[in-house]
Amino acid sequence: MILNISFKFITGKEGFCCKFSLFKTYRVMCNAPIEVLWQKLINLADVSWHPLLSSTNAPRGLIAKPGLIYKVVTRLLPIPVRVFVERVLPGELLSMRMLAIPGVENRVTYQVKSTLCGTYVSCSVTLRGWLSPLLWWFIRPYAARVVSELAQAAEHQIAAL
Repeated sequence: MILNISFKFITGKEGFCCKFSLFKTYRVMCNAPIEVLWQKLINLADVSWHPLLSSTNAPRGLIAKPGLIYKVVTRLLPIPVRVFVERVLPGELLSMRMLAIPGVENRVTYQVKSTLCGTYVSCSVTLRGWLSPLLWWFIRPYAARVVSELAQAAEHQIAAL
């Protein structure tokens, strides 16, 4: 787990301004093959494994592609959140930007890597904006579970086969 917090207090002609940015990475090892883990991750219609998201408007079978915008509904508060897929490197990386409320920029990057010991999956969360400390306080316990829930869902899918 890596944590990086940046806080800047800026004065100017318009008055005071503060910039907050937070970067945190979670990483776990999974016994599921990288292909199963990757398919679980890029299937945008299936968010059953995600502790923060309850549903999506993406049609079944839609996979992540750069430039794609879709909506998800959160589990904590039933508000729609627009998700913009920024980058996709097949079998390696998926980067998305969550556009929920003004004042917060939330970028989530998933990486999967296969090793001799198993498959590593990591999730990096970057929050920027003046409301970021409040949002981080609210989602921190759930953000810590995202990677482990993804790994468990992929392992359960292998066990069911």
